[in-house]
Amino acid sequence: MSFNLATMLRESATAHPDKPLCHVNELSFTYAQVDEISGRIATSLLGLGLERGDKVAVQLPNLPHFLFTYFGILKAGLVMVPLNPLLRAPEVKYHLEDSDAKLLVTFEMFAEEAFKGASQLEGVTTYVVNMPGNDQRPEGTKHYDELYFAEDTRDILPLGSDDTAVLLYTSGTTGKPKGAELTHFQLYMNCTVAGELFEFRDDDIGVAVLPLFHVFGLSSVLNVTVRYGGTMVLVPRFEMDPVIDAIEKHGCTIFSGVPTMYFALLNTDLTGRDLSSLRVGVSGGAAIPGEVIRAFEEKFPGCVILEGYGLSESASTTTFNINAQQRKVQSIGKPIWGVEVRIANEDLTELPPGAENVGEILIRGHNIMKGYYKKPEATAEAFQGGWFHTGDLGYRDEDGFFFIVDRKKDLVIRGGYNVYPREVEEVLYEHPAVAEAAVIGKPDDKLGEEVVAIVALKPGASATPEEIKAFAKDRMAAYKYPREVRIVAELPKGPTGKILKKELR
Repeated sequence: MSFNLATMLRESATAHPDKPLCHVNELSFTYAQVDEISGRIATSLLGLGLERGDKVAVQLPNLPHFLFTYFGILKAGLVMVPLNPLLRAPEVKYHLEDSDAKLLVTFEMFAEEAFKGASQLEGVTTYVVNMPGNDQRPEGTKHYDELYFAEDTRDILPLGSDDTAVLLYTSGTTGKPKGAELTHFQLYMNCTVAGELFEFRDDDIGVAVLPLFHVFGLSSVLNVTVRYGGTMVLVPRFEMDPVIDAIEKHGCTIFSGVPTMYFALLNTDLTGRDLSSLRVGVSGGAAIPGEVIRAFEEKFPGCVILEGYGLSESASTTTFNINAQQRKVQSIGKPIWGVEVRIANEDLTELPPGAENVGEILIRGHNIMKGYYKKPEATAEAFQGGWFHTGDLGYRDEDGFFFIVDRKKDLVIRGGYNVYPREVEEVLYEHPAVAEAAVIGKPDDKLGEEVVAIVALKPGASATPEEIKAFAKDRMAAYKYPREVRIVAELPKGPTGKILKKELR
């Protein structure tokens, strides 16, 4: 079957060409404009010698250029590799090298660090998006505007529905980040089904403050909006005033966010502000407390919060609470259409309903990735028995609603971002004074969890917590490095010598 995810944009542009697809600050871009500009980008990328299936890394905040580049990549039959703009040079180098990316698109604020990583690899060209009036960029990089100048806009390249559209990096809980291969068909099905679940309408206006480089923002905000012909207001980072201004100015009807965002809105003085246009709040990324849902809906009486669950490997949504009448607070809902979810023990036997029957959450269906790029062993391990193993523990009740008991083992979720302890620990082990290191999460009222490192020093070595923290900060994205470092004489261990994080917690 021939299919390209960019068909969504073309269909919506054909249906209502002059309708705004996105607003950002005082700028607006219609569906026809995004379709035309992304076509030029597609032509330019192919003109550079890129071929079907080649990877293009995109390291941009929530700006219109993200949309232009995303759909340009898809139209050209290339594969998008979304990267967090906060990555440091060694992290950028790793992602580019592992994904076999031929080209990197980054933003002026992050260009120096990104190019530092990209320039260590042969054959990777770096393009920099500048704000109007600024042409500053590292020597050796190219100006993104060069990609606009194609004379014609190439048509959408027909692809196989199982062709990879997006290579999305996720670490799980161990080792280096792995690239989950999400296909055109998977992403199309996920945004189509997800949009139906909360009854997305073409007159809906959503707040796009979730990072579009993350699966939640990419699939459940951007793709859903384009699939159903809606409009979104791009907010580059979560700050209260821009979010409130966006909702009030544009009459936003949908807000998608992680629990910390709802917590912030709930605790902000909104005297004199009108946010009555909100009708749906979509929550994911971490469990949202029931009292937050109740208080939020009391403060915003026209808005209902619907919680769902998903992973990078499942193209975002896997289960969802479909409406206020049928939801269960603190449940992640029921499986979406076409997706099966089961709770199983270690020998893959399905467990019966009941809170006492906790097991691993397994998934299969149209939304599950093809596999991890260039990692057949990790893929085989993740798909034991024909089901994708999430590593999350939960149970289902008699009514078929699922509940998460614990997140992936050792995973720290800080402000909606996944922080993988082993990745932080590997950096800490590079410090010349550190003999042992363990990273855990500590409950935090604002961020959900904070990153804490417990380290033991080498005999005769000396280092202060602040020195170790600064060492990690220089080598990692801002959301990853430990805000608290504790130095101990020795870390607790089990019989095999494994560090016992449970005791540390």
